[in-house]
Amino acid sequence: QVQLVESGGGLVQPGGTLTLSCTVSGGIFSSYAMGWFRQAPGKEREFLATISWSSYVTHYADSVKGRFAISRDNEKSTLYLRMNILQPSDTAVYYCAASRGDHSSNWDDYNYWGQGTRVTVSS
Repeated sequence: QVQLVESGGGLVQPGGTLTLSCTVSGGIFSSYAMGWFRQAPGKEREFLATISWSSYVTHYADSVKGRFAISRDNEKSTLYLRMNILQPSDTAVYYCAASRGDHSSNWDDYNYWGQGTRVTVSS
């Protein structure tokens, strides 16, 4: 059974930096394309970033391009999301997801999901 566990969320001041991690177990991490999504209260789940299994391809939503960076360490079976210049509008629950297919911005293309980690940006 494939399990994804996010960590690294918390309270951060506007303009601050936070790095989320997602550790995958029970599957072959290096074979999965991975993605990050978030969901703010009262809003739909939003795509943030995706990365191919090799790290060769990354793709970002316009809303986070230039501020967020996705990366992965296949040796550690861990996915990362470094978030810079955080704003109150970034407050949400952040989810990582794994796909047996290609990297994608469509949440429906992902097969496995973590439980989420909450990020709150506030002074």
